[in-house]
Amino acid sequence: MSENKQSYTYKSAGVDIDAGEALVENIKPLAASTKRTGAGAELGGFGGLFDLKAAGFSDPILVAANDGVGTKLKVAIDAGIHNTVGIDLVAMCVNDLVVQGAEPLLFLDYMATGKLDVAQMTDVVAGIAEGCRQAGCALIGGETAEMPGMYQDADYDLAGFSVGAAERGTLLDGSTVAAEDILLGLASNGTHSNGYSLIRRIVGGKGHSYSDTASFGAGKTLGEALLAPTKIYVKSTLAAIKAGHVKALSHITGGGFLENIPRVMPKDTLAEVDTSTWALPGVFGWLQSEGALSAKEMARTFNCGIGMVVVVAPENAEAAKAILEQHGETVYTIGQISKGDGKPKCRVTGVAGTWGANADWSVTTGED
Repeated sequence: MSENKQSYTYKSAGVDIDAGEALVENIKPLAASTKRTGAGAELGGFGGLFDLKAAGFSDPILVAANDGVGTKLKVAIDAGIHNTVGIDLVAMCVNDLVVQGAEPLLFLDYMATGKLDVAQMTDVVAGIAEGCRQAGCALIGGETAEMPGMYQDADYDLAGFSVGAAERGTLLDGSTVAAEDILLGLASNGTHSNGYSLIRRIVGGKGHSYSDTASFGAGKTLGEALLAPTKIYVKSTLAAIKAGHVKALSHITGGGFLENIPRVMPKDTLAEVDTSTWALPGVFGWLQSEGALSAKEMARTFNCGIGMVVVVAPENAEAAKAILEQHGETVYTIGQISKGDGKPKCRVTGVAGTWGANADWSVTTGED
Protein backbone atom coordinates (compact mmCIF):
# COMPACT_ATOMS: atom_id res chain seq x y z
CA MET A 1 0.00 0.00 0.00
CA SER A 2 1.62 3.25 -1.11
CA GLU A 3 1.46 6.45 0.92
CA ASN A 4 0.10 9.68 -0.58
CA LYS A 5 3.00 12.14 -0.52
CA GLN A 6 2.47 15.88 -0.72
CA SER A 7 4.36 17.53 -3.55
CA TYR A 8 6.23 20.65 -2.51
CA THR A 9 7.41 23.53 -4.66
CA TYR A 10 9.71 26.44 -4.00
CA LYS A 11 6.66 28.72 -4.34
CA SER A 12 4.70 26.79 -1.70
CA ALA A 13 7.71 27.27 0.60
CA GLY A 14 7.39 31.03 0.15
CA VAL A 15 9.80 31.83 -2.70
CA ASP A 16 8.27 33.03 -5.97
CA ILE A 17 10.79 32.70 -8.79
CA ASP A 18 8.35 34.22 -11.29
CA ALA A 19 8.03 37.35 -9.14
CA GLY A 20 11.82 37.60 -9.00
CA GLU A 21 12.06 37.42 -12.78
CA ALA A 22 9.32 40.05 -13.13
CA LEU A 23 11.28 42.36 -10.80
CA VAL A 24 14.43 41.94 -12.90
CA GLU A 25 12.53 42.94 -16.02
CA ASN A 26 11.11 45.98 -14.23
CA ILE A 27 14.47 47.23 -13.05
CA LYS A 28 16.47 46.69 -16.23
CA PRO A 29 15.50 50.10 -17.67
CA LEU A 30 16.18 51.72 -14.30
CA ALA A 31 19.71 50.34 -14.29
CA ALA A 32 20.19 51.36 -17.92
CA SER A 33 19.32 54.95 -16.97
CA THR A 34 22.48 55.07 -14.82
CA LYS A 35 24.83 54.19 -17.68
CA ARG A 36 28.11 56.11 -17.64
CA THR A 37 31.47 55.92 -19.39
CA GLY A 38 33.20 52.74 -18.31
CA ALA A 39 30.03 50.79 -17.53
CA GLY A 40 27.15 49.62 -19.64
CA ALA A 41 24.87 49.15 -16.59
CA GLU A 42 23.18 46.10 -18.13
CA LEU A 43 21.75 43.51 -15.75
CA GLY A 44 21.54 39.76 -16.19
CA GLY A 45 25.10 38.45 -15.95
CA PHE A 46 26.83 36.85 -12.99
CA GLY A 47 28.92 39.97 -12.36
CA GLY A 48 29.22 43.59 -13.40
CA LEU A 49 32.15 45.01 -15.33
CA PHE A 50 33.80 48.42 -15.24
CA ASP A 51 36.53 49.75 -17.53
CA LEU A 52 38.72 52.20 -15.58
CA LYS A 53 40.73 53.16 -18.64
CA ALA A 54 37.60 54.06 -20.59
CA ALA A 55 36.54 56.21 -17.61
CA GLY A 56 39.70 58.26 -18.04
CA PHE A 57 41.91 56.94 -15.23
CA SER A 58 45.60 56.26 -15.84
CA ASP A 59 46.95 55.19 -12.42
CA PRO A 60 43.90 54.83 -10.16
CA ILE A 61 43.51 53.86 -6.55
CA LEU A 62 40.22 52.12 -5.88
CA VAL A 63 38.13 53.09 -2.86
CA ALA A 64 35.22 50.92 -1.68
CA ALA A 65 32.37 51.59 0.75
CA ASN A 66 29.29 49.72 1.89
CA ASP A 67 26.36 50.71 4.10
CA GLY A 68 22.65 50.37 4.72
CA VAL A 69 19.73 52.61 5.59
CA GLY A 70 19.12 51.38 9.14
CA THR A 71 15.74 51.59 10.85
CA LYS A 72 14.63 54.37 8.52
CA LEU A 73 13.39 51.41 6.50
CA LYS A 74 10.84 50.70 9.24
CA VAL A 75 9.47 54.22 8.79
CA ALA A 76 9.21 53.59 5.03
CA ILE A 77 7.40 50.28 5.62
CA ASP A 78 5.00 51.73 8.19
CA ALA A 79 4.32 54.83 6.07
CA GLY A 80 4.02 52.84 2.82
CA ILE A 81 6.55 55.06 1.04
CA HIS A 82 9.34 53.17 -0.72
CA ASN A 83 10.67 55.38 -3.53
CA THR A 84 13.18 57.42 -1.50
CA VAL A 85 15.08 54.92 0.68
CA GLY A 86 17.03 53.79 -2.37
CA ILE A 87 18.47 57.30 -2.63
CA ASP A 88 19.48 57.01 1.02
CA LEU A 89 21.21 53.70 0.29
CA VAL A 90 23.32 55.19 -2.47
CA ALA A 91 24.02 58.38 -0.54
CA MET A 92 25.37 56.60 2.52
CA CYS A 93 27.93 54.84 0.34
CA VAL A 94 28.95 57.48 -2.20
CA ASN A 95 29.24 60.31 0.35
CA ASP A 96 31.76 58.13 2.17
CA LEU A 97 33.72 57.68 -1.06
CA VAL A 98 33.91 61.35 -1.96
CA VAL A 99 35.25 62.34 1.48
CA GLN A 100 38.39 60.45 0.45
CA GLY A 101 38.56 62.31 -2.83
CA ALA A 102 37.27 59.40 -4.90
CA GLU A 103 34.79 59.65 -7.76
CA PRO A 104 32.01 57.02 -7.36
CA LEU A 105 31.99 54.73 -10.37
CA LEU A 106 29.70 51.79 -9.72
CA PHE A 107 27.04 50.60 -7.31
CA LEU A 108 25.51 47.24 -6.37
CA ASP A 109 22.55 46.61 -4.09
CA TYR A 110 21.30 43.75 -1.95
CA MET A 111 17.61 43.50 -1.04
CA ALA A 112 16.16 40.88 1.29
CA THR A 113 12.46 40.43 2.07
CA GLY A 114 10.04 37.93 3.56
CA LYS A 115 7.71 38.02 0.57
CA LEU A 116 8.65 39.71 -2.69
CA ASP A 117 6.31 42.53 -3.62
CA VAL A 118 7.29 43.44 -7.17
CA ALA A 119 5.76 46.93 -7.13
CA GLN A 120 7.31 47.76 -3.75
CA MET A 121 10.80 46.59 -4.73
CA THR A 122 10.53 48.36 -8.10
CA ASP A 123 9.93 51.59 -6.17
CA VAL A 124 12.99 50.88 -4.04
CA VAL A 125 15.21 50.28 -7.08
CA ALA A 126 13.82 53.40 -8.75
CA GLY A 127 15.22 55.31 -5.78
CA ILE A 128 18.55 53.51 -6.08
CA ALA A 129 18.74 54.44 -9.76
CA GLU A 130 17.93 58.07 -8.95
CA GLY A 131 20.68 58.10 -6.32
CA CYS A 132 23.14 56.67 -8.83
CA ARG A 133 22.23 59.33 -11.37
CA GLN A 134 22.74 62.05 -8.77
CA ALA A 135 26.14 60.58 -7.89
CA GLY A 136 27.19 59.88 -11.49
CA CYS A 137 27.79 56.18 -10.85
CA ALA A 138 26.42 53.14 -12.67
CA LEU A 139 24.09 50.57 -11.13
CA ILE A 140 25.79 47.48 -12.54
CA GLY A 141 24.17 44.69 -10.55
CA GLY A 142 22.61 43.48 -7.35
CA GLU A 143 20.83 40.66 -5.58
CA THR A 144 17.25 40.19 -4.41
CA ALA A 145 16.62 37.49 -1.81
CA GLU A 146 13.15 36.27 -0.82
CA MET A 147 13.63 34.80 2.65
CA PRO A 148 10.40 33.62 4.32
CA GLY A 149 10.93 32.91 7.99
CA MET A 150 13.81 35.39 8.21
CA TYR A 151 11.68 38.50 7.63
CA GLN A 152 8.01 39.29 8.20
CA ASP A 153 6.10 39.46 4.91
CA ALA A 154 6.09 43.27 4.58
CA ASP A 155 9.58 43.82 5.96
CA TYR A 156 12.70 44.20 3.88
CA ASP A 157 16.32 45.19 4.35
CA LEU A 158 18.80 46.91 2.06
CA ALA A 159 22.56 46.96 1.75
CA GLY A 160 24.67 48.84 -0.78
CA PHE A 161 28.20 48.57 -2.08
CA SER A 162 30.01 51.18 -4.13
CA VAL A 163 33.46 51.54 -5.68
CA GLY A 164 35.15 54.79 -6.60
CA ALA A 165 38.58 55.79 -7.82
CA ALA A 166 41.09 58.59 -7.65
CA GLU A 167 44.41 59.06 -9.38
CA ARG A 168 47.35 58.03 -7.25
CA GLY A 169 48.54 60.88 -5.04
CA THR A 170 45.24 62.79 -5.08
CA LEU A 171 43.32 61.10 -2.25
CA LEU A 172 42.23 63.25 0.70
CA ASP A 173 43.65 62.05 4.01
CA GLY A 174 43.34 65.16 6.18
CA SER A 175 47.07 65.28 6.85
CA THR A 176 47.36 68.93 5.74
CA VAL A 177 44.58 70.19 8.03
CA ALA A 178 46.03 72.85 10.33
CA ALA A 179 45.11 75.60 12.77
CA GLU A 180 43.18 78.52 11.22
CA ASP A 181 41.63 76.34 8.50
CA ILE A 182 37.96 77.13 7.90
CA LEU A 183 35.02 74.74 8.35
CA LEU A 184 32.29 75.08 5.72
CA GLY A 185 29.02 73.30 6.44
CA LEU A 186 26.80 72.04 3.61
CA ALA A 187 23.11 72.01 4.45
CA SER A 188 21.39 68.65 4.85
CA ASN A 189 17.98 67.57 3.55
CA GLY A 190 16.87 66.73 7.08
CA THR A 191 17.62 63.76 9.30
CA HIS A 192 19.24 61.80 6.44
CA SER A 193 19.71 58.16 7.60
CA ASN A 194 20.76 58.41 11.24
CA GLY A 195 19.01 58.46 14.57
CA TYR A 196 15.86 56.64 13.41
CA SER A 197 15.63 54.30 16.38
CA LEU A 198 15.33 57.44 18.53
CA ILE A 199 12.99 59.10 16.00
CA ARG A 200 10.69 56.08 15.96
CA ARG A 201 10.69 55.99 19.76
CA ILE A 202 9.65 59.65 19.87
CA VAL A 203 6.92 59.18 17.24
CA GLY A 204 5.49 56.10 18.94
CA GLY A 205 5.93 57.37 22.46
CA LYS A 206 4.05 60.58 21.71
CA GLY A 207 1.23 58.77 19.91
CA HIS A 208 1.92 60.28 16.49
CA SER A 209 1.07 58.62 13.19
CA TYR A 210 3.12 58.85 10.01
CA SER A 211 -0.06 59.97 8.26
CA ASP A 212 -0.33 63.04 10.53
CA THR A 213 0.46 66.40 8.98
CA ALA A 214 4.00 67.40 9.94
CA SER A 215 4.02 70.74 11.73
CA PHE A 216 7.44 71.43 10.19
CA GLY A 217 6.89 69.82 6.79
CA ALA A 218 5.17 72.44 4.58
CA GLY A 219 2.05 70.37 3.94
CA LYS A 220 3.79 66.98 4.05
CA THR A 221 2.76 64.09 6.24
CA LEU A 222 5.05 63.14 9.10
CA GLY A 223 6.13 60.05 7.15
CA GLU A 224 6.96 62.05 4.03
CA ALA A 225 8.93 64.63 6.03
CA LEU A 226 10.92 62.03 7.96
CA LEU A 227 11.67 60.11 4.75
CA ALA A 228 13.32 63.06 2.98
CA PRO A 229 16.30 61.32 1.35
CA THR A 230 19.92 61.78 2.31
CA LYS A 231 21.55 64.52 0.23
CA ILE A 232 24.22 63.36 -2.19
CA TYR A 233 27.20 65.74 -2.15
CA VAL A 234 29.32 64.07 -4.81
CA LYS A 235 29.23 66.44 -7.77
CA SER A 236 29.59 69.63 -5.74
CA THR A 237 32.45 68.43 -3.58
CA LEU A 238 34.30 66.80 -6.48
CA ALA A 239 34.20 70.16 -8.27
CA ALA A 240 35.75 71.87 -5.23
CA ILE A 241 38.32 69.08 -4.89
CA LYS A 242 39.35 69.33 -8.55
CA ALA A 243 39.77 73.09 -8.12
CA GLY A 244 42.34 72.34 -5.40
CA HIS A 245 40.40 74.01 -2.59
CA VAL A 246 39.61 71.07 -0.28
CA LYS A 247 41.86 69.78 2.49
CA ALA A 248 39.36 67.34 4.02
CA LEU A 249 35.70 66.35 4.01
CA SER A 250 33.61 64.84 6.79
CA HIS A 251 30.27 63.13 6.15
CA ILE A 252 28.11 63.86 9.21
CA THR A 253 26.38 60.57 10.02
CA GLY A 254 25.91 58.69 13.30
CA GLY A 255 27.97 60.36 16.01
CA GLY A 256 27.28 63.82 14.62
CA PHE A 257 29.98 66.48 14.62
CA LEU A 258 31.70 65.16 17.73
CA GLU A 259 32.72 61.82 16.24
CA ASN A 260 32.89 62.42 12.49
CA ILE A 261 34.95 65.60 12.06
CA PRO A 262 37.95 64.30 14.07
CA ARG A 263 38.13 61.29 11.75
CA VAL A 264 39.65 63.51 9.03
CA MET A 265 41.99 65.56 11.23
CA PRO A 266 45.62 65.01 12.29
CA LYS A 267 46.66 64.88 15.94
CA ASP A 268 47.05 68.12 17.93
CA THR A 269 44.10 69.76 16.19
CA LEU A 270 40.69 70.85 17.47
CA ALA A 271 37.64 71.53 15.28
CA GLU A 272 35.49 74.29 16.77
CA VAL A 273 31.89 74.34 15.54
CA ASP A 274 29.63 77.27 16.41
CA THR A 275 25.94 76.35 16.16
CA SER A 276 24.89 80.01 16.07
CA THR A 277 26.12 80.22 12.47
CA TRP A 278 23.06 78.42 11.07
CA ALA A 279 19.45 77.93 12.09
CA LEU A 280 18.35 74.52 13.33
CA PRO A 281 15.93 73.13 10.68
CA GLY A 282 12.36 72.52 11.75
CA VAL A 283 12.50 68.72 11.88
CA PHE A 284 15.28 68.88 14.46
CA GLY A 285 13.50 71.48 16.54
CA TRP A 286 10.41 69.25 16.51
CA LEU A 287 12.41 66.18 17.58
CA GLN A 288 14.17 68.15 20.31
CA SER A 289 10.88 69.45 21.66
CA GLU A 290 8.91 66.20 21.40
CA GLY A 291 11.72 64.10 22.86
CA ALA A 292 12.96 66.67 25.40
CA LEU A 293 16.43 66.09 23.93
CA SER A 294 19.47 67.91 25.28
CA ALA A 295 21.64 69.89 22.90
CA LYS A 296 24.42 67.37 23.52
CA GLU A 297 22.14 64.48 22.56
CA MET A 298 21.17 66.34 19.40
CA ALA A 299 24.80 66.99 18.42
CA ARG A 300 25.95 63.40 18.80
CA THR A 301 22.87 61.75 17.25
CA PHE A 302 21.78 63.95 14.34
CA ASN A 303 23.42 66.07 11.64
CA CYS A 304 21.39 69.06 12.93
CA GLY A 305 21.16 70.58 9.47
CA ILE A 306 24.76 70.07 8.28
CA GLY A 307 25.31 66.91 6.22
CA MET A 308 28.88 67.49 5.08
CA VAL A 309 31.75 69.55 6.50
CA VAL A 310 34.44 70.89 4.15
CA VAL A 311 37.83 71.91 5.56
CA VAL A 312 39.62 74.59 3.52
CA ALA A 313 42.55 76.96 3.95
CA PRO A 314 41.46 80.51 4.87
CA GLU A 315 42.63 81.91 1.54
CA ASN A 316 40.50 79.36 -0.36
CA ALA A 317 37.32 79.66 1.68
CA GLU A 318 35.46 82.12 -0.56
CA ALA A 319 36.42 80.35 -3.78
CA ALA A 320 35.40 76.97 -2.38
CA LYS A 321 32.11 78.38 -1.15
CA ALA A 322 31.40 79.87 -4.58
CA ILE A 323 31.98 76.56 -6.36
CA LEU A 324 29.83 74.64 -3.90
CA GLU A 325 27.01 77.16 -4.24
CA GLN A 326 27.27 77.03 -8.03
CA HIS A 327 26.54 73.30 -7.72
CA GLY A 328 23.42 73.90 -5.66
CA GLU A 329 24.70 73.71 -2.10
CA THR A 330 23.65 75.95 0.75
CA VAL A 331 26.94 76.75 2.50
CA TYR A 332 27.61 78.09 5.99
CA THR A 333 30.89 79.05 7.59
CA ILE A 334 30.44 77.06 10.81
CA GLY A 335 33.83 77.27 12.52
CA GLN A 336 37.53 76.72 12.25
CA ILE A 337 40.44 74.48 13.19
CA SER A 338 42.49 75.41 16.25
CA LYS A 339 45.57 73.96 17.87
CA GLY A 340 44.81 70.93 20.00
CA ASP A 341 46.61 68.57 22.33
CA GLY A 342 46.89 64.89 21.49
CA LYS A 343 44.06 63.12 19.71
CA PRO A 344 42.02 65.21 17.24
CA LYS A 345 38.80 66.46 18.80
CA CYS A 346 35.74 68.54 18.03
CA ARG A 347 34.17 71.13 20.30
CA VAL A 348 30.61 72.23 19.62
CA THR A 349 29.33 75.40 21.26
CA GLY A 350 25.98 77.14 21.14
CA VAL A 351 24.11 80.18 22.36
CA ALA A 352 20.67 80.46 23.93
CA GLY A 353 17.87 80.57 21.37
CA THR A 354 19.76 78.89 18.55
CA TRP A 355 18.84 75.31 19.41
CA GLY A 356 16.07 75.92 21.88
CA ALA A 357 15.95 77.23 25.40
CA ASN A 358 18.60 74.78 26.63
CA ALA A 359 21.18 75.73 24.01
CA ASP A 360 23.78 77.39 26.25
CA TRP A 361 26.29 74.60 26.21
CA SER A 362 29.70 73.39 25.18
CA VAL A 363 30.78 69.79 24.60
CA THR A 364 33.97 68.25 23.23
CA THR A 365 34.69 64.85 21.71
CA GLY A 366 35.24 62.29 24.45
CA GLU A 367 33.35 64.16 27.18
CA ASP A 368 30.60 62.33 29.07
